[in-house]
Amino acid sequence: MKVFITGGCGQVGSHVAELLLDRGDEIMVIDNFDTGRREHLPDQHDKLTIVEGSISDKPLIDQLIGDFRPDVLIHTAASYKDPDNWYDDNLTNCVGGANLVQAAKEFGVGRFIYFQTALCYGTNPTESPVTLNHPKNPGNSSYSISKTAAEDYLELSGIDFVTFRLANVVGPRNVSGPLPIFYSRLKAGKKCFVTEARRDFVFVGDLAANVIKATDGTGHGAYHFSSGTDIAIIELYDAVVRALGINDYPEPDVHPLGEDDAASILLDPSRTFADFGNIEFTPLDTFVRLAVDYYNEHGTLGEYTHLKLKDGKET
Repeated sequence: MKVFITGGCGQVGSHVAELLLDRGDEIMVIDNFDTGRREHLPDQHDKLTIVEGSISDKPLIDQLIGDFRPDVLIHTAASYKDPDNWYDDNLTNCVGGANLVQAAKEFGVGRFIYFQTALCYGTNPTESPVTLNHPKNPGNSSYSISKTAAEDYLELSGIDFVTFRLANVVGPRNVSGPLPIFYSRLKAGKKCFVTEARRDFVFVGDLAANVIKATDGTGHGAYHFSSGTDIAIIELYDAVVRALGINDYPEPDVHPLGEDDAASILLDPSRTFADFGNIEFTPLDTFVRLAVDYYNEHGTLGEYTHLKLKDGKET
């Protein structure tokens, strides 16, 4: 099978690429290395081609997909580093997403796999857990607006597709959200803060395994990739403290939620379990330890978030 992966040196893309390479598939990866790292994929592999470039470059995307003719396109690339950088978010997430959808349609790509943020439902969804019937309400951040626009183009295209609307995906190579922030501050001996939010954290390896199933034809349309259970942010913090082996517990400050942050967005995974089978989710302490091992070797690269607190500090 021939598979084209955007953002293939990022957290999700590189884990998926590794699984596909291990079974002998031919892979082409595009990455602009804004948050992806070259060392996440092998330096030399006869089944792997890595292209440095942007998915917003339509002539490049048309050339690559037109020449490679992939059976499946897996779109993991996203702009999310700066909540105020609307231009880059739209250029990558919306324009780039539309470029990929159009190229897939023009060059006969058999299946398109996309990754959507749970923030597409807004920061105050009317259901808990949120079902797939909940209306989209992405007007909470540039990231969610632009990611949802690309999903809308995909739904409009008529292409055979799977969208994974994601809980918080964490583990090795994770550069956004609270996990790398906690690690970085605790390693530096700095005080951390937590909010009163609850989140569903899922291991990137568990997601990658089910992306392979989608690559092979399982599912159609939108799915929630979620364990169906959320935890308090302080539980993630405590897992990082344990993984670092810190004996004297560093008590974090507890901050109230910002007005643009969500108390909890818990997704209903029932359709996913029905079509993809029951998933044995990796325990919190296991994937936090794997992430900490990765950060110890490679560093965190940066700590990014999608939303801001009321006082202007990022969540």
